Amino acid sequence: MRSAQLRRFLVGLGLFVTVAVGVTSCGDKYGEAGAHDPARAAERARQVSDAWEGSEAARVWREGYFPLGDPVRLPEGAFHSDADKQAYQRQNFELRGSLPGAPSKKGEVRWRGGGSLAVPVVSARAAYEKVGGGSGPGPRLIVTGARLGEMTIRTSRGSATVPAWHFTIKGYDTPLKRVAVVASKLPKPPVKPLPDLTDDLWELAGLDTVSRDGRTVVLRAHHGSCDDGPGVDVLESADNVVFSAWIRNPSDGPCTADMRMKKVTVKLDRPVGDRMLLDGFTGRPVPYEGSPGSRSSSWS
Repeated sequence: MRSAQLRRFLVGLGLFVTVAVGVTSCGDKYGEAGAHDPARAAERARQVSDAWEGSEAARVWREGYFPLGDPVRLPEGAFHSDADKQAYQRQNFELRGSLPGAPSKKGEVRWRGGGSLAVPVVSARAAYEKVGGGSGPGPRLIVTGARLGEMTIRTSRGSATVPAWHFTIKGYDTPLKRVAVVASKLPKPPVKPLPDLTDDLWELAGLDTVSRDGRTVVLRAHHGSCDDGPGVDVLESADNVVFSAWIRNPSDGPCTADMRMKKVTVKLDRPVGDRMLLDGFTGRPVPYEGSPGSRSSSWS
């Protein structure tokens, strides 16, 4: 199985842990592209950056609601026990009460830097299923009700206050909050992704965090079991930042065909600000990928 085929299969499963899928030669695992070519990666990054700058897609992105932070806020003091933490990580919740439906009126996204946007509000049940859809064995968190409130979240336009469902969790004095609005539709990218079998770049797993000063970005990047981990090149412009993920020193010998993920910290020359964060491989904005059920429907 070639690198891009393996990548597409495992990324589609949304894996956050090592997954063993047998033994293969590294030539098959990493494909024909094994060695990283910085010049070719830089050329691709410039192509992506130039395509987005001043495009219609960039205008849609800057005017819409695109979350780039965790849509869940845990109760204060979470978690009281390892069992509760395990239940949350496995999305094992139990509902013991009724949940409100979607309100008839739209909600409002309000940006700290100014501006607002009217957006539909989902039902409490829909939000609940995003964080508590698990039905596996083991401990569970008990949800006894919900009310509509607000929370803050990082977005493509900076920090915003958005409608959120506040779920009452048995044993906790404060609620678990989950964003109650759906992200805007992702605009059609002005550049196509790289061909699967001809590149030495890899699709990023997602955005993890951006530091408070905007100078440090933590990304989630894929790699295999017979290499030195992922590397990420950066191209900064006034309009956007392009991240190009690649694999460091893939081995030439036999190798287990697993896909792993590692956080990579990237230092920028200046704060992110309102610049777009783009994936050099896909040519698309980098999605937020953090807690269970955190990826926006825009990227699914």
